Amino acid sequence: MINKGFRQVVGCIPYRYRKTNESSSIEELEVLVISSQKGQGMLFPKGGWEMDESMKDAAKRETLEEAGVTGKVEENLGMWQYKSKRQDIWHESHMFPLLVNQQLDQWPEKNLRKRKWMTVAQAREVCPHGWMKEALEELVKRQMKNQRDEKADGTTRT
Repeated sequence: MINKGFRQVVGCIPYRYRKTNESSSIEELEVLVISSQKGQGMLFPKGGWEMDESMKDAAKRETLEEAGVTGKVEENLGMWQYKSKRQDIWHESHMFPLLVNQQLDQWPEKNLRKRKWMTVAQAREVCPHGWMKEALEELVKRQMKNQRDEKADGTTRT
């Protein structure tokens, strides 16, 4: 979809929590990155969306197609504008967190992409796109706030 000269793009940052060791209840935030189809580096799943679907539905569809995971799409992390590296086109991208509840063995782009779970620090290193790193930082800030809120009111993450 094109909006005011910008191609509309939506995507997800798939994430999960992993226990850091067998005897610990401490969990570490991990994110799933995928290989770029045409370029170098790892990135988060994203793609175009059409008028017949919501941004959240499109983001979830792109994540299933490109990364082979499904889960709960959460509230928009924000909007970023960037210029395509290969074309003279500006994109307006909305990114959503996706709490992964299923990782598929087979998915549409399995033969085109590699996927890898990694820590936030590792993802910062391998992702070549500044706007995606900003979206990742927004996810980290939100998760830290949620953890503080849970501690304050005595609830736990589900």
